[in-house]
Amino acid sequence: MGFTVQEMVALTAGGHTIGFAHCSEFSTRLFGKKPDPALNPKLVEALKRHCANYSTDPTIAVFLDVISPGRFDNNFLKNLQKGLGILASDIALMKDPRTVAIVNQYAMDNNLFFRDFSRAMAKLSVLGVKTGHKGEVRKRCDMFNNVD
Repeated sequence: MGFTVQEMVALTAGGHTIGFAHCSEFSTRLFGKKPDPALNPKLVEALKRHCANYSTDPTIAVFLDVISPGRFDNNFLKNLQKGLGILASDIALMKDPRTVAIVNQYAMDNNLFFRDFSRAMAKLSVLGVKTGHKGEVRKRCDMFNNVD
């Protein structure tokens, strides 16, 4: 799609700093015989408590930024440095040699993160825009609107 690795890190971090995930999306990493060793052990225990009933209540979710949920900032990136990533894709950002330096840069420089995110978001906003009957503005991002 023409995005650089840096733009992809900025977009991922931007979405995840204010985003959340349903427990069912990462439950196998918590509730198996042994929790995923890539997860911070204290985070595992907190997530297990919060997600305990995820199989009977699929709406249970957690914020991906455990320090400043719902606030757009670079704390999500600082969390990754501390091993507080929840999704495997987030933890991978700290393990991949192509992305770890970018994560570290953004964690140190909130203004750089904001600048790069806004530029990447502007680039994304014009990618494959569908107009008229070729597309729709979704009421919920995870499903198509009902066709009447």
